[in-house]
Amino acid sequence: MAAELINLRRARKQRERQQAADKAAENRALHGKTKSEKERETIERGKVERLFEQGRRERDEQ
Repeated sequence: MAAELINLRRARKQRERQQAADKAAENRALHGKTKSEKERETIERGKVERLFEQGRRERDEQ
C-alpha cells in the first residue's frame, strides 16, 4: 500500500491555472460583451466615421 506520489510543482501550477481560469470566467461575465453587442458597436462606429468623413473639406493639393 504505497501512497500516491504528487509532484508539488505540477500541483501548484495546475492550481494556479485553475484559479486564473476561474478569474477569467468571472471577468468575462462582468465585463464581456456578447457577439451581437460587438457587432452593433462596430456598425455604430462605422456610421460615426462615415458622418465625420462626409463633413470634412478636401484640401487643394499644390
